[in-house]
Amino acid sequence: MITKLTYHFGIAEIHENYVIFEMNEGITVKPEYNDFLLNIATKYYINKNFGYITKRVNSYSVDPRVYFETSKIENLVAFAVVSSEDIKAATTEVEKIFLKKPFEHFKTMNEATSWIDSIVEKSTV
Repeated sequence: MITKLTYHFGIAEIHENYVIFEMNEGITVKPEYNDFLLNIATKYYINKNFGYITKRVNSYSVDPRVYFETSKIENLVAFAVVSSEDIKAATTEVEKIFLKKPFEHFKTMNEATSWIDSIVEKSTV
């Protein structure tokens, strides 16, 4: 891990090829939160592709409009959801409709990081 950032809506861990977000219980992820992700992209992943992993351990909702803005981050090349709950896997299938990037659900963090690493390694800036 490179660094850990704390926001009013959750925690972000910055790694070499990806950022892992853990959102706080009960929040709604809103389109304006993309400004934080854009800042991370420009500060930690300048001239480098990266992936986004959301570790869904808390219950929260996502405004699907957030994915339209997330899709505009050019060097974001993959999006992963990690949760062992089947209902969250089903939700991911709906969310995929809104994001124009590779988007997958995984039961373990290890699976998600391996997948993200493989996409980042194959991609070019």
